[in-house]
Amino acid sequence: MIFERFYTDCLAQASYGLADPETKVAAIVDPRRDVEIYLEWAAEQGLTIKHVILTHFHADFLAGHLELRARTGATIHLGSQAETEYPTEPLADGASLELGPGLRLQTLETPGHTPEGICLLVFEGQAPEPHAILTGDTLFLGDVGRPDLMSAVGCTAEDLAGQLYDSLHEKILPLPDATIVYPGHGAGSSCGKTLSSAASAPLGEERASNYALQPMTKAEFVQKVTEGQGKPPAYFAHDARLNKIERPTLDEALEAALRPLSCEELVRLKNQGVQVLDARDPEDYAAFHFRGSVNVGLGGKYASWCGVVLTPTRPIALIVAPGREREAALRLGRIGFDSISGYLEGGAEALRGQPELTNRIERIDPQELRARLASETPPRLLDVRGPGEVAAGAIEGSLRICLTGLSERLDEVDRDATWVVHCQGGYRSAIAASLLEGAGLQVTDLRGGYRAWAAG
Repeated sequence: MIFERFYTDCLAQASYGLADPETKVAAIVDPRRDVEIYLEWAAEQGLTIKHVILTHFHADFLAGHLELRARTGATIHLGSQAETEYPTEPLADGASLELGPGLRLQTLETPGHTPEGICLLVFEGQAPEPHAILTGDTLFLGDVGRPDLMSAVGCTAEDLAGQLYDSLHEKILPLPDATIVYPGHGAGSSCGKTLSSAASAPLGEERASNYALQPMTKAEFVQKVTEGQGKPPAYFAHDARLNKIERPTLDEALEAALRPLSCEELVRLKNQGVQVLDARDPEDYAAFHFRGSVNVGLGGKYASWCGVVLTPTRPIALIVAPGREREAALRLGRIGFDSISGYLEGGAEALRGQPELTNRIERIDPQELRARLASETPPRLLDVRGPGEVAAGAIEGSLRICLTGLSERLDEVDRDATWVVHCQGGYRSAIAASLLEGAGLQVTDLRGGYRAWAAG
């Protein structure tokens, strides 16, 4: 068979292309929204994309099923329990999708992460045993899909965790140890707690090492997989809804988004409630930026963190380095943030000579922080890392508020104090510093984060 894994680092998300070598018929599983990568792959291999399959209604990104349908005419498939506005050909439990004599996909309905979730067994030729399984968000390497994302629509985490236990034990664990597991996400995704960065692994290895696959009762499993789950980003519900309905394609959204704005237009939009997103690197942002803007640099997990700190239903105006406007808007489109008012023409340099519109945030090195902490008026410390990072080592006396919950917990940050904010390496703290400054607090950013502090 022809097989390709496509990985989007920004979302820690994997999609897959599979095709029969004889018929050249291809299927794309869990595509991202900018679908050129699949079209180029198909063209290079001489393939025709006839099927696009979603393993479930994704919450962490907007899938590219409608984009592929528009570009190729492909049939959209989901599990039989999925209800959509757009036409689909459902895949019931046990159903087979024959791409040709050399490749067959068989559906396993695996509710748990979501009620409509499926996995796909991959059979080569007439082999009686599957070569691989595409597990979507049901089973990761090192973890399983979190079961708490559907609480907003009346599904309790405990009920879904129980369904997940049954899906794993009745559908996946009986498979041969040699079956290769290809999950939908890797390390860095918010869809699980302890995901591995590996691309794939034999099921036998996961059976031995994955905490969630060890022998235990259903009650014990439910407790393990529901405890310690951080609050899901607010945009998850937005994306899950959009993945069920007809909506404009990414190309249509980008056409409206890529409009140049003058400084005067940017100020007017900001006063009307438009969110201003500065996507430059943290160092550039700290030195000089538009007052009230939020910094999420294109150099990190840009889309995921934009989803955390921005509101999906409010328009966004962009400030980026010239030439990167399309990239910034496209990567927002991957998470369904399509309401883009435009970008500042000329980038941040267009603000030069207008000090009433700009500000700066001080960034200091660990040596300087140590000196300030030893002074008569030491600053307060704010640690915006996750619980696991904090448990592995922290600066004594820090207030600990994970960046994912900072906007809702700003009242815990003393407005009369001077704060130094840090994360692990300096990317997330820059985001936090921009939020704190926008809320009117005095803030300094620790360059290099806790990693630099611990290194001395």
